[in-house]
Amino acid sequence: MAQSKEEEWERRALDFVERRWKTIVVLAWLGFCAWWIYSSWSNIRWFGLGDTDDNMRIMQVRALLHGQGWYDLRQYRLNPPVGANIHWSRLVDLPIAGLILGLRPFVGGAAAERWAVAIAPLLPYLLLLFSTALTARRLLGPIAYPLVFLGLFFAGSTNGMFEPERIDHHGWQLALLALSIAAIADRDRVRGGLILGISSALSLAIGLEMIIYLALAGGAMVLFWVEDVGERDRLRAYAVSLGGGTALAFLVFASNDNWYAVCDALSPVWLSDALIGSALMFALAWLSPADWKRRLALAFAAAIIIASFHAFMWPHCLQRLEGVSPEVERLWLSHVKEARPFWMHGWRIATLIVALPITGAIGWILLIWSKRGDREAFRRVLGAALPGFAASALLLWQTRTGPAAQMMAVVGAAAIVWMLLPLFWNSRSSIARVGGAVLVFLVGAGALVPFVLDFIPEPRPTARDAQIGKANRLCGSLWGLHPVALQPRGTVFTFVDLGPRLITVTHHDSIAGPYHRNGQQIADVMNFWRGSADQAHRLAAKYRANYVLSCPNSSTTTIFAAETPKGFYVQLERGAVPGWLTPVQLPKDSPYRMWKVVG
Repeated sequence: MAQSKEEEWERRALDFVERRWKTIVVLAWLGFCAWWIYSSWSNIRWFGLGDTDDNMRIMQVRALLHGQGWYDLRQYRLNPPVGANIHWSRLVDLPIAGLILGLRPFVGGAAAERWAVAIAPLLPYLLLLFSTALTARRLLGPIAYPLVFLGLFFAGSTNGMFEPERIDHHGWQLALLALSIAAIADRDRVRGGLILGISSALSLAIGLEMIIYLALAGGAMVLFWVEDVGERDRLRAYAVSLGGGTALAFLVFASNDNWYAVCDALSPVWLSDALIGSALMFALAWLSPADWKRRLALAFAAAIIIASFHAFMWPHCLQRLEGVSPEVERLWLSHVKEARPFWMHGWRIATLIVALPITGAIGWILLIWSKRGDREAFRRVLGAALPGFAASALLLWQTRTGPAAQMMAVVGAAAIVWMLLPLFWNSRSSIARVGGAVLVFLVGAGALVPFVLDFIPEPRPTARDAQIGKANRLCGSLWGLHPVALQPRGTVFTFVDLGPRLITVTHHDSIAGPYHRNGQQIADVMNFWRGSADQAHRLAAKYRANYVLSCPNSSTTTIFAAETPKGFYVQLERGAVPGWLTPVQLPKDSPYRMWKVVG
């Protein structure tokens, strides 16, 4: 009798998990939101937009709300009066602007902005949770989706893109990528093709960071059709929604500067590629010869046409999409941490970055193998796995692929639990049953590596490391910048990474931020601090700077001190202040040193 009651409760619980999956996803999302708001309360209270792009995003939203043109994305508070050329789109600005306008009547302007930047990053996380849950339900089983939430809990790189104040566009791109994977996994061919095309178009409208994974998803649609002519409906739906969606996204969201043949954003370059590719895929679906060899030959011919068109029409886009000069590469881009391979970040951080992608890759391989006897399921699993494999491999190139690699790994990691847990749970040995279950959950949730690393003590930071960390924290704080904001308004010559924060929380303008289209300004700012006092004077005059602002001991200064020990930054730190600068009195405990340009 007791056993039958337990079985009945188990049956009801599993039935609830299956039928009420949408409710459970929303509850999981609310749980994540509550934890993040609690743990990030200090940042929310003090407007702690810690990343340069987050500061620039709120400046773009402010400009829009203050009347700047929809298609004008130049930031005129950098390099005034010309402005900085920003390659983003307005799509990500919309939810932030909507939250500010909606909250403003109730809490006032400053509080509305503070809460908008806290809430906005949480919105795409709901889409990500729904999408990963859908993928798990479609590829593993209708009650497997809670396992992906366990994996996401330990996906630190991914979750970092959705925490309060993280209003840059990466969260929306990750959510749309998750939706694309769910669309590949969809049994309904027309619906899957339509959603994949729409999500790809929206992602391209935001930026090109996910273009490799989206291209692989498009290639999967073609290979589905090659393997099974019945997939023509999926391919046709994908072609129509991708071509139409990309064209509409370009018309609605492409800025004035993106109407030129630029390589780093949705422009005529990528629009033409998408339209030609969509037309060719529609033609393939329409022809659909019965022989798979003929379908493969046609697909190969279409790929050659697209590649040839891109190479001959847009040869300048065959290199790095940033298109920076060798000087800017040497002075700035080569020092950007996220543009380095994972193994250059120290063994502890590197291990945390790659642990979940490796786990996910193993799970995906197991899942692919398990579906080898079902052609239709095998196709969908393989297609959903390929972008994740690519993201994991790209970690050898740049760490910035880490959030996507971890996000796409969670379904594979969940597959490990889903497939291996029954092997232990059905064991007659209670030790094997409990111990094996715990081990499988630790591995499948991506928790094993963080758990082990907690027992390995970190080396104590050196005095110099502590000094750098303190400077980095204080220089971006409202407290640190408040005395700077009290000075009469002017144009401030400061570090590249400080420019966006400076213009966000003070009334001052600056010269540059870390945005590659403005390579000349980036090079000038770097050379200002690295060269002679006379060169710095000429550059200050070039941009009509009123002030010079330095944050001693911050990370940027370590580069100046190491590479140019006789440069202008080191001269100022040693007290060799030229006659064309006069000190500005800041509080003794200020993290900054500031001078007024007087000559």
